Amino acid sequence: MLRILCLVLCGLLTHTRADPGALLRLGMDIMNHEVQSAMDESHILEKMAAEAGKKRPGVKPIKGITDMKVKDVKLPVITLSFTPGVGIFQCVSTGMTITGKSFIGKNMEITVVLNITATNRLLQDEETGLPVFKSEGCEVILGSVKTNLPSNMMPNVINKFLDSTLHKILPGLMCPAIDAVLVYVNKKWANLNDAMPIGQMGTVKYVLTSIPTTTANYIQVDFSPVVQQPKGNTIKLADTGEAHEFPDDYAEGSSQLLLSAAFLTAELALLQKSFDVNIQDKMIGELPPQTTNTLAGFIPKVAEAYPKSKPLMTQIRINKPSKVTMKAGKSLLHFHGTLEMFAAQRRGKAPASLFLLEAHFNLKIQYSVREDRLQMTTSLDRLLSLSRKSSSIGAFDEKELTGFITDFLQEAYIPAVNDVLQVGLPLPDFLDMNYNLAELNIVENALVLDLKLG
Repeated sequence: MLRILCLVLCGLLTHTRADPGALLRLGMDIMNHEVQSAMDESHILEKMAAEAGKKRPGVKPIKGITDMKVKDVKLPVITLSFTPGVGIFQCVSTGMTITGKSFIGKNMEITVVLNITATNRLLQDEETGLPVFKSEGCEVILGSVKTNLPSNMMPNVINKFLDSTLHKILPGLMCPAIDAVLVYVNKKWANLNDAMPIGQMGTVKYVLTSIPTTTANYIQVDFSPVVQQPKGNTIKLADTGEAHEFPDDYAEGSSQLLLSAAFLTAELALLQKSFDVNIQDKMIGELPPQTTNTLAGFIPKVAEAYPKSKPLMTQIRINKPSKVTMKAGKSLLHFHGTLEMFAAQRRGKAPASLFLLEAHFNLKIQYSVREDRLQMTTSLDRLLSLSRKSSSIGAFDEKELTGFITDFLQEAYIPAVNDVLQVGLPLPDFLDMNYNLAELNIVENALVLDLKLG
């Protein structure tokens, strides 16, 4: 019985890990950058210092000091470390000078060097579903204290005064700075859940699967992206039953974004109808003229049916959902569809169908990033199969058309596919991330963006 229970639980755990969506791993490089940017851009320590001397309702003045002001705030040095299962431990080292009138009636200056420490717990906001940092356990630790007060005069009184004064001033002055910085950082998650358009064909939304996980080396954010058509229908991601994991060969402290092949497949499903095209240009790239005379060189019966040359019109329809697959270093887009060729008739008369072929072919995908979008460019990899479904010109060996159709797909159809793909696939909007410097790597069943800050 115990063995059966163990097998069931292991199965549930395995299924839970098999997330077909997207994973984000935040290393210390990005977290250091974001916290330092928030501290610098918000000028929060200077603002707190400016507020220190103001009278605030409900706050009693500190005994023994009047006209208190804070000046010469030193540039903070921020040190972060991950706390597994919790979030980030933060230490801000800084210094400042506190001035005012002391209880002995003299102008007072106290120069302090201090550390502010706090644990920034990473949670998931219940209302928005967004990641959010919340500060707790803030402490102010004095490193050194210098004063112009006469220490040889009543030293016990002076020391007691300094001790009580600093312990009253500093936590209330400095700890709100930590909270204010986190507000600034949290705002940079605000757009993460927004629905982002994929042209006019639908939207994708990055939804958190659960509370982000903190380890000793990184924070991992798991997404279950919602891919939605304009009318609200959701395209379900295929669950391969495999857990996606980041490769081990990335630099310690670096950050990565993983997009599964199943997720990219779901996004491309929004573009499915756009892959259906009609091509009726007579001259296409390096191809010979698209006429019945050219086609007769492969199928002699065409010349019998059309002794006078007619322009060709080709209709390609993708009748099965396209699929993205990935092996290390290579990604393919699989198309199953039909290719029907028509001979143009006199004006006002519908083109006549020559034959209808079923085709299966793969396109090789090259990935790149432009701004906040994943871009794809394709080239023909292989024409895997070609079979005749119907023909108005009688039976023929469709294998004779393999070279002709292969060239046609590469020169005429692939450019149409690439035009559709120019719309780009949205990447998650978090922490003002600049994706332009990302390095892209194709791994087993996933694309990994190694995120760079510069």
